[in-house]
Amino acid sequence: MAKGYWIAHVRVDDVEPYGLYATGATEAFKKYGGRPLARGGIVVSLEGTERPRNVVIEFDSVDAALRCYHSPEYQAARSLRVGHAVGDIMIIEGC
Repeated sequence: MAKGYWIAHVRVDDVEPYGLYATGATEAFKKYGGRPLARGGIVVSLEGTERPRNVVIEFDSVDAALRCYHSPEYQAARSLRVGHAVGDIMIIEGC
C-alpha cells in the first residue's frame, strides 16, 4: 500500500495561537501514525507562491492521513489555526 503524505504550505500571521495549533496537531499526528519528515527549516522558493512554513508528515496510507485530518483531535487543533494563518493543506499518495 502506498504511503500518504500530508503537505502544508503556511504563512503564520499570529504566532501564539498557531503555536497552540501546532501542539494539538502534533498530538493528532502521533495518534494516527504520522511521522514528520519536514517542519519549518530552510525554504528555497524557486517557483510559485512562497510560504515560509512548510510541513510534510508521512502516514502509512492516504486513508490514515485523511482519518487524522477529519479526527476530533485535529479539528480541535485546526480551530485554533483558522484566522491566524493562511495556507494550503493537501494529502497526496506516495509512489
